[in-house]
Amino acid sequence: MKKVLSIFVLTLFWACQQPAVLTYPETKKKPVVDTYFDTEVVDNYRWLEDDLSEETAQWVETQNKLTFGELEKIPFRAALQSRLEKLWNYEKIGAPYKEGEYTYFSKNEGLQNQYVIYRYKKDKAVAEVFLDPNTFSADGTTSLAGLSFSKNGKMAAYAISEGGSDWRKVIVMNVETKSITEDTLTNIKFSGINWRNNDGFFYSSYDKPEGSELSQKTDQHKLYYHKLGSSQQNDVLIFGGTEKYRYVGTQVTDDGRYLLISAATSTSGNKLFLKDLSKKNAPLVVMAADDENDHYLLESEGNTLFLVTNYKAPNQRLVKVSAKNPAKENWKDVIPNKEHVLSVTSGGGYFFAEYMIDAVSQVYQYDFDGTNLGKIELPGVGSTSGFSGKKEDNTLYYRFTNYATPGVIYAYTPKTQESKLYWEPPIDFTPSDYVSTQVFYTSKDGTKVPMIITHKKGLKLNGKNPTILYGYGGFNVSLTPRFSTQNAVWLEQGGIYAVPNLRGGGEYGKAWHKAGTQMQKQNVFDDFIAAAEYLIEENYTSSDYLAIRGGSNGGLLVGATMTQRPELMKVALPAVGVLDMLRYHTFTAGAGWAYDYGTAEGSKEMFDYLKGYSPVHNVTPGVAYPATLITTGDHDDRVVPAHSFKFAAELQDKHQGSNPVLIRIETNAGHGAGTPVSKRIEQAADIFGFTLYNMGFRVLPEKTQGKIKG
Repeated sequence: MKKVLSIFVLTLFWACQQPAVLTYPETKKKPVVDTYFDTEVVDNYRWLEDDLSEETAQWVETQNKLTFGELEKIPFRAALQSRLEKLWNYEKIGAPYKEGEYTYFSKNEGLQNQYVIYRYKKDKAVAEVFLDPNTFSADGTTSLAGLSFSKNGKMAAYAISEGGSDWRKVIVMNVETKSITEDTLTNIKFSGINWRNNDGFFYSSYDKPEGSELSQKTDQHKLYYHKLGSSQQNDVLIFGGTEKYRYVGTQVTDDGRYLLISAATSTSGNKLFLKDLSKKNAPLVVMAADDENDHYLLESEGNTLFLVTNYKAPNQRLVKVSAKNPAKENWKDVIPNKEHVLSVTSGGGYFFAEYMIDAVSQVYQYDFDGTNLGKIELPGVGSTSGFSGKKEDNTLYYRFTNYATPGVIYAYTPKTQESKLYWEPPIDFTPSDYVSTQVFYTSKDGTKVPMIITHKKGLKLNGKNPTILYGYGGFNVSLTPRFSTQNAVWLEQGGIYAVPNLRGGGEYGKAWHKAGTQMQKQNVFDDFIAAAEYLIEENYTSSDYLAIRGGSNGGLLVGATMTQRPELMKVALPAVGVLDMLRYHTFTAGAGWAYDYGTAEGSKEMFDYLKGYSPVHNVTPGVAYPATLITTGDHDDRVVPAHSFKFAAELQDKHQGSNPVLIRIETNAGHGAGTPVSKRIEQAADIFGFTLYNMGFRVLPEKTQGKIKG
C-alpha cells in the first residue's frame, strides 16, 4: 500500500510541475483545393482571408480573449510595462531643418503617442507647435506619414495614416496661418509628395480596389499632379495610365525644372524617365529603359544630374549626367563602385559617402567634382544617418547610434569638417554597462556570416542566458547597429540580443542580396539556424533559453526556422509575417515581392520550392513546436493579417505538447509605422513577458540573477 501511495504522490507531484495544455478555440475547416502543376493543395482556412466577414471578426475576438487571458497570468508583465514606460519617458528630438523663413524639428516629450512638429524663426527657445499628430485621433492611432513644403516654404502638404494603413490622406495648409486651404486628398498609397515649385505637387496612388481596401490586390500605380486650389477629381494623370507598373515614384530637381519618374514592377530595379517641366508638352525622355538595376536622383546643379545607381556597380556608385543627354551610356562616375556598399547623401554643397563595412558605418566627404576630402571621425563603432540638407546650409546634422548607445545628434560644419555635440538623450540607461561584440560564424554551405552580440559586461557563458536572436534577411535591407528602448529593457534583465547579417540583406551588396532570393531563399534560413547553433555551441545560451524574432520578411524567417527546426529554440516570435508563400502575391501589393520570392505559378520548380518552406504549409501534425506568440495588426495592408491567422490556425490544430501557441492581434493597427507609443509599450511588455515566462522564469531574471523559480 505504501508503494502504491508513493507512486501516486510522485505522479501527482510530477503532474503539478507540468504546464497545462491549452484548449484552443475551434477554427472551422472549410477546405478549398488549388491545383498547381497537377499538385492539389488544400487550404482549410481560406475563409480567414475575408477581413470583412463577421466570422473572421469573431475569430479575432476569440483568439485575443485567449491570448490576453494567458498574458495576464504572467506575474512580471506589469513590472516590464512599468520599466518600459519609465525608460521610454525621456525627451526625444529630431535634427532641425529649414523651410522658408522657419526652422522645423520634431519632438516627443517622452510618452506622447506621436512626435510633434515644432518651428521657430530665430530663437529656438521660443519654438511653437506647428503640427501635433496627437490631436488627429483620440487614441493616437492616426499618425503623420509625411510632410513636404513648397519650394518657397509658404505652403505645406502632409499625409496621415489612419489605423496604421498604407492608404493615406493628404492635407494642404498655409504655413503662416496654419490653416487648411482646400479639400483633403484621399486614396493615396506608397507615395511621396513632390512639389513643382509653389503651385502644386506630384503624388502616386492606385485605383481603389473593389471589396476590402485592406486586402485586395493593388498593382497598377499611377502618377498624378495636383494643382493647388483645384479638386482632386481634376488632378492630371502624368504616368502609369497605359503600361502597368506596381511602384511609381517621382523626384523634382531643386530648381523645379526637371521631373524624374521611377517606374518598377518589383521591389528591386526600376526604369528611369526625365521630363523638362520648363517646356510645355515636353516629351518623356528615357534615362534607363530596363529595370535590371536601381537608380535615383540625389542632387542637381543646373543641367547636371547626380544619380545613385547600381548599374555596373554591385555596391553602388554616384554618377553625373547632363539632362540634355541623360541616357545611362552617358553616365560618368563621381564616386565609383568600391569594395564596400555605398550610401550617399548631400548637403552644404558636398557629398557624404557612407560605406558599410561589416554592417558598421564609415563616412567620407566629397566635393561635387568627386574629390575625396577625407574621412569623418565618428564618435564610435556603430551606425550613422543624416549628413543631408540644402546646398546653402552651413550646418548639417547626423545621428550616431549602436545597440547599446541611444541616438546622439551632432552638428557638422562641412567647410571646416568639424563635429559638435548638438543633443544627447537624457535617458535612464548606462551604455558603458554593456558590450557589443561582432563575430563571424560559418553557415551550412561554408559562407561566413557576421553577427553582433550585445549583453551586460561580465556575462557568464553558462548556457542559461535568455537570448533573442533577431533577423530579417531579404529585400536588400541591411541591419546595422541601432539602439532600441525596448531592447534596452531586455538587456537590463541580463538578456542577450544577437543580430546576424543574413544573406538576402544588403550588407555586402547585390550579390549578398541575390544569394537569399527565390531558389536560394533557404540560404537565409540556414544562416539564421547557424547563428542559433553558434550561440548554443559557444555557451551564450541553450535551446531552453533561446527565442527567435523577426517581422514582415523576418516573420517569414521565424516561421520557416521554427517549422524546420522546432527543437532549436524555446520561443518563436513571428511578427506581421509573410507566411503563406503560395498566395502572398494575391494580396494588396504583394505581387511586387516576386523578385525576392518567386511565385507558385511561375514554374513547377518554383512552386515545389515555395511549398517546401512556406510556414503555413509545413506545420506537421504531432510535432511539438516552441512556445509561439504571433503578432499582427487588423489594419495591416502591407502583409495582410490572414498570413498570421492561417499560421496560428495550423499550429493550434497540429501542435503537440504544452508550449502555448497564441496570436496577439492589435486592433486599429497596421504593419508598424505610426503605431502609438502606448501600444508599442504594451506589445513589448507582452512579448518579453511571454518569452521569459516560457523560458521558465517566474520572477524577472534581473531579480534572481539568472536563477529560475518554477
